[in-house]
Amino acid sequence: MSQDEYDDYTTRRDLEYVQSLTKVMSAEAASRKARQDRAAFLPHGLATERHRLLVAVNDAEQSVGHAWFGLDEPRTRASDTAWLYDISVEEPYRRSGYGRAILAAVEALAREAGATRLGLNVFGHNTPAISLYQACGYEVMAQQMAKRL
Repeated sequence: MSQDEYDDYTTRRDLEYVQSLTKVMSAEAASRKARQDRAAFLPHGLATERHRLLVAVNDAEQSVGHAWFGLDEPRTRASDTAWLYDISVEEPYRRSGYGRAILAAVEALAREAGATRLGLNVFGHNTPAISLYQACGYEVMAQQMAKRL
């Protein structure tokens, strides 16, 4: 990923993250959390150690998606578990197998780096992503639930 691609990607990712977070918190709190999380997890942008930011391209060299993963589990820092922070497929290319291909590429890169597991979080309302992960063999390890009162 080039610096320009990184800037575009993180701007768009932050907006999408804020939109998802506003389902459980105020827009102001969601914006603050998005800024804090990026500062915590990507403090040096593209140069952040043990993090990989990828652009997926098709045969015509068109960008079809992105992935960001780290080579350590973020809470425990365990190096046997890589962590998928984000995976996305551009709208016109969705439901065409690119998500599965990007995920397989991330898994291969994580395995090459010594990881024996790949973990991730997914918002409960993101049914397309949940379906992809289940189809690729991912299992629920923990679950949070809430109800608006």
